[in-house]
Amino acid sequence: MNIQLHGKKVFFASDFHLGAPDEKSSKLREKKIIHWLNSIQEDAAAIFLVGDIFDFWFEYKKAVPKGFVRFLGKIAELRDKDIPVVFFTGNHDLWMKDYFEKELNVPVHHNPIQLVIEGKQLLIGHGDGLGPGDKEYKVLKQIFTNNLANWLFKWLHPDIGITLAQKWSSNSRISKIHKGENDFKGEEEWLWQYCKQIEKTQHFDYYVFGHRHIPLDLPVGNNSRYLNLGEWVSQFTYGVFDGTKFDIKTFKE
Repeated sequence: MNIQLHGKKVFFASDFHLGAPDEKSSKLREKKIIHWLNSIQEDAAAIFLVGDIFDFWFEYKKAVPKGFVRFLGKIAELRDKDIPVVFFTGNHDLWMKDYFEKELNVPVHHNPIQLVIEGKQLLIGHGDGLGPGDKEYKVLKQIFTNNLANWLFKWLHPDIGITLAQKWSSNSRISKIHKGENDFKGEEEWLWQYCKQIEKTQHFDYYVFGHRHIPLDLPVGNNSRYLNLGEWVSQFTYGVFDGTKFDIKTFKE
């Protein structure tokens, strides 16, 4: 994928976790996200939403989770203005299928992709299951992506299936944000290790991921950087690339 800026910028955000930890706080966050999207749309050559946008999302054949209408309407508006919007699945919304592509004209990626912006090489993805750590989730992902498990889950009535999934999500890291699970792990940061390993065989100027819930800007070798986008439950951080420099910023209304 190749993007020409023509004086504009590319914006990146992840881990909105819409729906968590409760309806009231999620709606407040949803409005803040829309204010951010309003603030960047005139400058945006493209917008990348890099996984865990929803705290839970499962597409049945004839149904999708209730809610998020303001956010979905804003995405539709951006696409109607021909602003490219690209979604990535994360570990909480990995059951996306074709709803966004058909209804919103928004491509959905389930794995990291390579991106070229003004000649700069980027590798971008949510980050779940990559690198040497995240062992508990790697086991869960094998279960969650199993065809038989998905087939069995879809036969649950949505009222039952979505309720069960929401209860599981309530025990996720985003609900334990004040318990130290998102602390910087130094050299043990598995996504940082993953970037260093990739850089040994293929060069990227920027590695852009979410998932870890902490904004990071770390060196990878001599000429590359690993950027983590943070989250929007308490930090409201996002990435912006102008063709020469990639910054992690905090949205303040």
